[in-house]
Amino acid sequence: MEIVTSVLSLTVTKVLQFSGLVDARNVLKTEKMEEKALEVYDVIRSIRDPEKPNTLEELDVVTEKCVEVQELGDDEYLIIIKFSPTVPHCSLATLIGLCLQVKLQRCLPFKHKLEIYISEGTHSTEEDSKSVLLLVFDLSDLNPSL
Repeated sequence: MEIVTSVLSLTVTKVLQFSGLVDARNVLKTEKMEEKALEVYDVIRSIRDPEKPNTLEELDVVTEKCVEVQELGDDEYLIIIKFSPTVPHCSLATLIGLCLQVKLQRCLPFKHKLEIYISEGTHSTEEDSKSVLLLVFDLSDLNPSL
């Protein structure tokens, strides 16, 4: 299904480009951001769930759609991830967010800033977890080596 969506998106983009309705530069920028999002997804999809023997991808905690990349400047990107815990009362949602952060900091070859959120309506203590996640990631800004 995700392959079909990607092909359909590419087809629509090309049709709009050839019809003159979309500027070619915007198309290239959009394609670049989609490629970066896929690169990010490839890094995080193999992370193992802390409680189960499955990956986050297998459990639908992360999907291609949960990753968004925006360009901040020359070779610097903002990565936004919205993951969905397996159950609304997941006690390890914050740990999953931390795993995502560490894996991306270790594996991505380009400069980036991270925003990691729990998808709206997927966790019973969403607001509490969100504030903890943001605190953890804001503290990473204090480390100049990252």
